[in-house]
Amino acid sequence: MQQGYEQYGGQHGGQQQHLQPERSLSRQLSQVSLDGSAQPHARKKKDRHAYHQMDTPVASPGGQYMNGQIGGQPQPGTTPGPGTPGAAPWQQQHTPTQPWQSQSPAQGMNQPIPQAGTPISMNAGGGPQQGQFGGGGQGRVNPDHIPSVPLSRDQPAEYYRTHMYPTMEQRVPPPATTPLIAYDQGNASPKHARLTTNCIPSSQEQLAATALPLGLVLQPLAKQGEGEQAIPVLDFGEIGPPRCKRCRAYVNPFMIFSNGGNKMNCNLCGHPGDIQSDYFAPTDPSGVRVDRAQRPELLLGTCEFLVPKEYWSKEPVALRYLFLIDVSAEACNRGFVQGVCDGILAALYGDDVDEEETNGEEEPNGETETKPSKVPAGAKVGFMTFDREIHFYNISPSQPAPQQLVMSDLEDPFAAISAEYLFVDAAQSKKNIISLMKSIPEMFFNIKHAEPALLPSLQAALSALEASGGKIICSLGSLPTYGPGKLQVRDKGQTQGDDDHNRKLLKTEHPGFTKMQADLVKAGVGIDFFLAAPSGGYLDIATIGYVAEKTGGETYYFPNWTYPRDLLRLAKELSHTVQRDQGYAALMKVRCSNGLQVSHYSGNFTQHTFGADLELASVTEDSGMCVTFTYDGKLDTKTDTYFQSALLYTTASGQRQVRCTNVVAHVNESARESMKMIDQDAVVGIMAKESAAKVHDRSLKDVRQHLHEKSIDILAGYRKHFSGSHPPGQLVLPENLKEFAMYMLGLIKSRALKSGHEPSDRRIYEVRLLRGMGPAELSLYLYPRIIALHSLEPEEGFADENGHLKIPHGVRASFSQIEEGGAYLVDNGQILLLWLHAQVSPNLLEDLFGEGCDDLQKIDPNLSAPPVLDTLLNAQVRNILLSMEEGRGSKGLAIQLARQGLDGAEFEFARLLYEDRNGEASSYVDWLVMLHRGVGTELSGQRSKESGDGVGHTITNTISGITGYMSSS
Repeated sequence: MQQGYEQYGGQHGGQQQHLQPERSLSRQLSQVSLDGSAQPHARKKKDRHAYHQMDTPVASPGGQYMNGQIGGQPQPGTTPGPGTPGAAPWQQQHTPTQPWQSQSPAQGMNQPIPQAGTPISMNAGGGPQQGQFGGGGQGRVNPDHIPSVPLSRDQPAEYYRTHMYPTMEQRVPPPATTPLIAYDQGNASPKHARLTTNCIPSSQEQLAATALPLGLVLQPLAKQGEGEQAIPVLDFGEIGPPRCKRCRAYVNPFMIFSNGGNKMNCNLCGHPGDIQSDYFAPTDPSGVRVDRAQRPELLLGTCEFLVPKEYWSKEPVALRYLFLIDVSAEACNRGFVQGVCDGILAALYGDDVDEEETNGEEEPNGETETKPSKVPAGAKVGFMTFDREIHFYNISPSQPAPQQLVMSDLEDPFAAISAEYLFVDAAQSKKNIISLMKSIPEMFFNIKHAEPALLPSLQAALSALEASGGKIICSLGSLPTYGPGKLQVRDKGQTQGDDDHNRKLLKTEHPGFTKMQADLVKAGVGIDFFLAAPSGGYLDIATIGYVAEKTGGETYYFPNWTYPRDLLRLAKELSHTVQRDQGYAALMKVRCSNGLQVSHYSGNFTQHTFGADLELASVTEDSGMCVTFTYDGKLDTKTDTYFQSALLYTTASGQRQVRCTNVVAHVNESARESMKMIDQDAVVGIMAKESAAKVHDRSLKDVRQHLHEKSIDILAGYRKHFSGSHPPGQLVLPENLKEFAMYMLGLIKSRALKSGHEPSDRRIYEVRLLRGMGPAELSLYLYPRIIALHSLEPEEGFADENGHLKIPHGVRASFSQIEEGGAYLVDNGQILLLWLHAQVSPNLLEDLFGEGCDDLQKIDPNLSAPPVLDTLLNAQVRNILLSMEEGRGSKGLAIQLARQGLDGAEFEFARLLYEDRNGEASSYVDWLVMLHRGVGTELSGQRSKESGDGVGHTITNTISGITGYMSSS
């Protein structure tokens, strides 16, 4: 990682200075009684943590027999986990301020366990008066003394810079935004799977007491980090991987081999099956297979299996990319066609476009060497354009120049060129591809057909890919109003609120597009859209994006496309779409232990009937989904509970494989232990995805109110059953859900769910984003990362002595934390704003943007990346941006300027300050007051809910009262 960052000047020894704020913060938090006592006792610190003891071979995952051998062993040289005597330093040195810091093993499990939530004194008695925190101050909650999302991210990020994450030893993972190196010990990395609680109650009644969902958040193809072991790909030949004969689960580290190795007992359903003869290996006296150490499938929580022909739906081939480019008048006039063509060249060849435009270089012996392209090995590319007609291109390397074939029949479109000539190797046809991409913008700029015909073009593209499957990458610059499948302006911007008309605007009503997505899924063809609205106009993303949603694809949306400002972002997103790990023609199924059953899936995919496999014509490293479970019996506390997701897909290189992800969780009779082992990101992820799924069927007001009610249910359940004794005037937050309330507020304030007017295109686009995001991308979306550039220390933004980039601490998303004259990066995973205060220092501007840029108005408004300068600040910022890009999801990182008083993006900056009151949504402090009032009415038995949708008017009235009070004060 160190090689990727620019080294500027000498390194500054700032380690002791860095630790000092943490110590002072610990003292500050201990004075305000964060965990319920002014002098926390060591016993309470241990009992508070969320991790179960691993000291017996049956009852806990760490001691669970893994194919007859007790749990995975930690890698030599790694820091012992919390289940070992030598706990990690961050678990001992500081007063616990965040949930990840409270993970010492519980002692004396048969004794009453003090619960250590986070009590916030709200002074709830009489009227909408705000209380105080921990007994200090007068009449108001101090915003600095309530749980901080940036702090909860920064501390574990600092720790995991120098430590591995052992997947079996440490049962509550750090926040999803934490860059970490996972050491797979048989339980899947949290990058691939996260359970809402890693200690599952034995019965439905116990789970109901927590009000928490029981579910799994999955990102099965999540990218492995630098320093992590590559996912092994195992080949069992024509017989395929060993599976349970009853439930069809795949072999994994928790299956037990008995009868001398002749039987394989399924860890999910318990069925003892015979071992295939060529997979047999004897067991030693302790029951361990003698070849276990040489079997990755018996050691690792995540692995892949090559599968035989019986798993094929068609002959697997390397991925075929078909670029479908809108060349209508609006796309040409606004520079979108130019940007797409340049972006495609960058995606295929990187910077090696202008340097070499031949198909290869001649060697001294007369042979020609072909430089490889950026697409996966074996993959091929093809090109089509469309306006009122559909154009195919023969760019075979045998052709001296690209050939165009025009098809004007839109009623019965078909592929005018055979796949043999339409799809080519990008490296071998480099000369023709470069020539085509450079000629398309100029060629169609002079034609300018005003209206694009999208649906017939998609049908023609499907006919080209139907035999093989593949990926369509389609650009669109205006509403398709020509030919079959033409769309009309449904959203005229005249209605506001959550009425039924607005809900219809979020649905797909055109039967042609509905049939198109079904045909694409059946053929194993996914689609990604790049949409640029004309002057912020209407595109009907509800209809067009539905095709991408149901095929497992993605939509990239530029609501106010500006040339040349957005060129960098477009090029990065096209490159990421082409070059990322991905597959096609995928099927997915999640299995679980006896006593549980799958209840519901949420995400962007197709599922024809309940219980059927998920169908994803396209699946990528960024694809996220979730699954919830219900009880169909009582779980046995003497055994663990297991979950396995199996993703069958064809890789970009043309191999048919199964990606298996295995997760294990402890079972406890009481839900008390479950509250200690909650994964906050998994809970938030499931609630966000399920809320997004309800948008089509319920009003946005009902969806927001349901989130509010559910938040109260969780906090009231914890207060009632698990928190112990606390004064009535305190809101007690579970130790591992301290930032939960802030994330729920961020979800309610998001464009997907917020109240007030929002263009239907923007709203449905972000609803689908929520459904398809992975946990890390979702966390940033609900609470942005804010970094102050004007106060960077000299060592920040450079690699330390261990080669790790030192990232400055985050700033809370509140204008009260924004300093006069400041400069801030604001990143929510979708856009990156550079906000500059009107009185920012001219010296800072010159250091960042170059000589002469000493005033905000002198900065190029279309700037998308800082220039390369020989200044300290410039090098720091560029290194920080590089680091932010490494942990980003699918959206390209490009700066958008938000100069105070000058740029429209300043409104977006204000919207992202989620801790402040904006629009009709309350501030963070007000939100906690509302939740506290709801908890109080629930505990007193005065809370009422409507039987139909669970929306309580009592809480609504309370919110209105508090909102009115806060606005008047």
